[in-house]
Amino acid sequence: MAVRFPLYVKSLYESAERVPQPQAQAIDVVVRSRLDGAMASPFTADSPLASSVMASPNLDERCAPVELIVLHYTGMPEEDAALARLCDAEAKVSSHYVVRESGEVVQLVAEEKRAWHAGVSCWRGASDINSRSIGIEIVNPGHNGDCPPYPDPQIAAVVALCRDILARNGLRRDQVLAHSDIAPTRKQDPGEWFPWGRLAAEGVGLWVEPAPLDDAPGAEADAGEAAAFIGALAGYGYGITPADPPEVKAAVVAAFQRHFRPARVDGKVDRSSIETLRRLLAAR
Repeated sequence: MAVRFPLYVKSLYESAERVPQPQAQAIDVVVRSRLDGAMASPFTADSPLASSVMASPNLDERCAPVELIVLHYTGMPEEDAALARLCDAEAKVSSHYVVRESGEVVQLVAEEKRAWHAGVSCWRGASDINSRSIGIEIVNPGHNGDCPPYPDPQIAAVVALCRDILARNGLRRDQVLAHSDIAPTRKQDPGEWFPWGRLAAEGVGLWVEPAPLDDAPGAEADAGEAAAFIGALAGYGYGITPADPPEVKAAVVAAFQRHFRPARVDGKVDRSSIETLRRLLAAR
């Protein structure tokens, strides 16, 4: 069962009703769109998998090379509204790509530019994840929309797009992350029902068979084991330190579970989580 932590805030959907959502035009793979008076620069799609470009004005220059792919869900009930919001200059949010439920791939920001998708985030000690990543928004209403499954054509498109980006940027499979991995106290997407195992079977993301749940007495870790687990999470890349307060530690443990041990997302360090992380580190 998933647990919501108090520090989680603001999905893409939040405040959407308060912000105008003009429809951007998409014309083949090069487009000029005008939203709220902002002119988005036209560009040609980076990936051959993108069937159209809907240029978002929400971008700036990168300060670091690309080293991650970050997967999100849109968290909105309507995919066209999500696309409009990602192209709304007032919203100040964007991603490089959106993958519709049908599997259609739309590019919003050129890969050479810094899209605004990660927010306050951290991975392996780096904090400007927007500069270091390519963001992919996957159309899905998310936790507030009852966590519907991701359609097969959509997941096939996500796999193909990620493989293309990995190959063109010389990235490893383990450099594909969830938004919740890099912002565990704020975000839950793409969710514990996202099929990471299927992606990994096709070379996208690192995945190991999660250790079985153990409800026997003593299955929860003692203080020493929990501290070692927190240290191992930091070693894997999560933004966590031994000095962090308990609620932050619980949120980071939950983020790990949501991605790699989704059968139970409770933020508690248990034997199953410890063994799953051990397997993950060994497979890296």
